[in-house]
Amino acid sequence: MFKLFLLSLFALLFLGCEEKVAGGPAKIHWDRDMCDRCVMVLSDRKNTVQLQNPTTKKVHKFDDIGCMVLWFEEEKIDFKDSVKIWITDAITGEWIDARSAFYSSENVTPMAFGYSAHASKQSIKEGVEILTYDEVVKKIK
Repeated sequence: MFKLFLLSLFALLFLGCEEKVAGGPAKIHWDRDMCDRCVMVLSDRKNTVQLQNPTTKKVHKFDDIGCMVLWFEEEKIDFKDSVKIWITDAITGEWIDARSAFYSSENVTPMAFGYSAHASKQSIKEGVEILTYDEVVKKIK
């Protein structure tokens, strides 16, 4: 009976470690959470990406939008076109919708893909190429 109690307690603790959120981005534990693709620690507060599996509600975190795009392809993720994706704004560090963000290229990013997200076009320096989410995904593939 005691073994059953310990096993149940362990199962509850283990299940509690998997982060699941409803409706918005999850809290990032900077310098502790790791990228789901490259396993690099998330420390760049201006290029981090996250999404939530619509079926399991498991949160997936990435250090660079390039890692997320390649993870979709490598893992053959079927929900990639419908899932809500959040990315940190390159200026403010606030979470924004990755699909509606504007992207600048030639930035210093954790995995050197170079694409940083902006909530508005006005925050991107004049003369810098401005891309949409779909254009960034095509360039990374």
